[in-house]
Amino acid sequence: MQRQAMEYLERWKNKKYRKPLIIRGARQVGKTWLMKEFARRNYEKVAYINFDNNPRMKSVFENDYDISRIITALQIEAGVRIDAENTLIIFDEVQEVPKALASLKYFYENASDYPILAAGSMLGVAMHHGVSFPVGKVEFMDLFPLTFKEFLSATGNEPLKELLSLENISLITSFKDKYIELLKRYYFLGGMPEVVKTFVSENDFESVSQIKKNLLDLYEMDFSKHAPKEIVPRIRMVWNSIPAQLAKENRKFIYGHITEGARAKDFELAIQWLQDCGLIHKVFRVTKPGLPLKAYVDLRAFKTYLFDIGLLSAMVNLPPRVLIDGDRVFEEFKGAITEQYILQQLITESKLEPYYYTTDKSSGEIDFLIQKGSDIIPIEVKASENLQSKSLKAYSDKYVPKFSVRTSLSDFRKESWLINIPLYAFTMIEDIERLLL
Repeated sequence: MQRQAMEYLERWKNKKYRKPLIIRGARQVGKTWLMKEFARRNYEKVAYINFDNNPRMKSVFENDYDISRIITALQIEAGVRIDAENTLIIFDEVQEVPKALASLKYFYENASDYPILAAGSMLGVAMHHGVSFPVGKVEFMDLFPLTFKEFLSATGNEPLKELLSLENISLITSFKDKYIELLKRYYFLGGMPEVVKTFVSENDFESVSQIKKNLLDLYEMDFSKHAPKEIVPRIRMVWNSIPAQLAKENRKFIYGHITEGARAKDFELAIQWLQDCGLIHKVFRVTKPGLPLKAYVDLRAFKTYLFDIGLLSAMVNLPPRVLIDGDRVFEEFKGAITEQYILQQLITESKLEPYYYTTDKSSGEIDFLIQKGSDIIPIEVKASENLQSKSLKAYSDKYVPKFSVRTSLSDFRKESWLINIPLYAFTMIEDIERLLL
């Protein structure tokens, strides 16, 4: 399985002034596999330490941060001789031993020649609960489920993935039927590594449906295991309300859809906990499409999405048969799954922070706004080939953006005020200037 993150890790390895790197991400997105595979490809040896339920390692970090003593202990635990030149040190589930996390500061200051990767599924939660954090002494990388391009590669469609990278519009369009069929599968399967790997080996939708259900059960068990007891019921209520939130025409998060009479102050911590775990994405409204977008955020208005499109499909019990029923999968659930897809590609593939836009009085809405350099780009998401774009046209007439983007199942299309990018080729928005040539 080829992950884009591998290229990031290779650049990190070759940095002149390298800091310990912390990989953040929800459980089961492939952090452990990525670290071990990176070690296999780039180092002679790996010293892998898992801190989960490891009292021996916890005691090692209790006394002091003497690096030579710690290295000796790590060598014994991992069963390898650690050599800074050819050994990668991996701290897995590092949030379980806060002082191990704090030790990264001393590795950077006193032994920066040792390459260290650290990861933790609950790291975001731990950082908000008094963990001594090595601010400025570490780097971060966020790992998400597979993007559509990574999905193409993992399912044996590397040529189609490479074709998207070439950005040959006419040739891409020639293979649109193949892309659309694979996109349907991605909508259903999602990007969780175990799900994709199992489907590739077994080609059985029922098997992967059970895996997705098991993953959802695992996350719910984590609520009880890791969250403060007093907010566990509210975390579950927020989590289970997300499909209903996205099923509305206006997908703005409404507390009253959690339970009657619900108020923000009662559920803010629950939402934050899910966000810290990497299980949801929040997309905030902006009151004005100005530079920088972050300056115009309305913190009271936001949408919530899951972190994986396949798990959203599982939560709404999307049956596998929709995959063979024309383009129905794109329109099911009021197009919310398509919006989820675009959100994931923006965050994970393009590394862009999306917002959405409405005026206080207008019913029109721009699904996503992104900032690329000095350009604010409005994006309208269409679940099928419906090309009516009244809200986007009104926005474009008012603000006259350099680029206005609609994404749908229709082919590439350039108009005087608009460019249509097919859903399956949406990552080409990264080089939108070239599309306009």
